[in-house]
Amino acid sequence: MKPQMLAALALSAALGASTAARAQDAVATFYKGRPITLIIPSSPGGGYDLYGRLVARHIGRFIPGNPPVNPSNMAGAAGVVAAQYVYAAGVKDGTVLGELYPNAIMEPLVGDKTKVKYDSLKFNYIGSANAESFICYVSGKAPVKSFADAFEREVVLGASGVGGPSTDFPAMYNNLLGTKFRVVNGYPGITEIGLAIEKGEVHGTCGSSWATMTTGHPDWLPTGVMKVIAEENLKAHPDIAKLNVPLTPSFAKTPEAKQIFDFVFTQSTFGRPFVMAPEVPAERVKAIQAAFATMVKDADFLAEAAKMKMEITDPMNGDELAKTVARLMTTPADVVARVKAAIVPK
Repeated sequence: MKPQMLAALALSAALGASTAARAQDAVATFYKGRPITLIIPSSPGGGYDLYGRLVARHIGRFIPGNPPVNPSNMAGAAGVVAAQYVYAAGVKDGTVLGELYPNAIMEPLVGDKTKVKYDSLKFNYIGSANAESFICYVSGKAPVKSFADAFEREVVLGASGVGGPSTDFPAMYNNLLGTKFRVVNGYPGITEIGLAIEKGEVHGTCGSSWATMTTGHPDWLPTGVMKVIAEENLKAHPDIAKLNVPLTPSFAKTPEAKQIFDFVFTQSTFGRPFVMAPEVPAERVKAIQAAFATMVKDADFLAEAAKMKMEITDPMNGDELAKTVARLMTTPADVVARVKAAIVPK
C-alpha cells in the first residue's frame, strides 16, 4: 500500500476516534448529575420489580457521567401503561428508561389498536436481561394436582388484566386445548395474586415467571405451599425439568395450535426487555445500550443476581432484541388473526 494511502487511512482513523471521543464526552456531560428514571411495569415485590431495581443499582456505573438511576413502579393494563408512558408521555431526552413486559411490546400487533398508542417498532431497544420461563402453579391445598386435571374440572386462576400472560395464556389453553380454567382478573400484580392463592381466593395462576417464584418465594416449592403443574415455554428450563411437569405446547394437536404457541412463547426469549423512547438522541441511546451490554457481564452485577437467586440467562443486546421484535411484529396477518382469536377469554 502506498505511503499516501496509509497516511489517509491513519488520518481517517484518528478523525473517527476523535469524533467518538467527543460524542462520549457530550454524553458524559449530559448525564453527569442528571438522574435517570427507570419505569417498572409491575407493583413492588414481583420479579420484574426485583430485576428492574437490580439494573437500576448497577447500570449507572457504566453510563458516561455515572448518573443515578431511580426505579419507579408504574403498574397497569398488563404493562401497557408503562409502555405508553415511555413512548409518549415521558421525557424524551434520555433520562427515562423503561422495563417492559414482552406482551406489552406485542400488544400493538395482537391487542386493541384503539387503546394502544405506541408503535413497538419505533422504540429504541436497550437489551434484555434474561430469557424467561413461565409457569402454571397452584396451591398445595388446591383440588387439582396436575395440568391434566384442568381438562376434567374447573380451576380458578388469579390474573392481573386482559393483555397480560396471566389472562391470555389460560384463555389460549381453554380455546386451543379444551381446559377449564376460570380467570379472576383485577389483581395489581403477582405479589397480590400470590396472597390471593395463599388465602384460598383462587387456586393458582398461569403466565407467571419462574424467576419471580424462585427469587420472591424460594420456600414455596420445598415446603409444598405451591406446586408447579406446567411450564409455558417451547423448551424446558433445566430446573423446571427436574419437577417432571409438561410443557403446555406439548398438548397441541393441530399445526395451527402449534403455530400459535410458537408465536406466543417466542416472546420468552426476551423476558426482561428495556427500552427508550424513539426521540432519544442516538448517541445517548448507544451509550445506554453499551452500558447495558457491559453490565450483564459484570462480575458484581452477576454476583448480586446470584445472591438474590435471579437468573441472567441468554441476555440480549439492543440490536438482537430489536431484530427479534421486528421478526415477530411482521408475522403474517392470518397467523396474527389466529393468535388474537386464541387469547380472547370466552
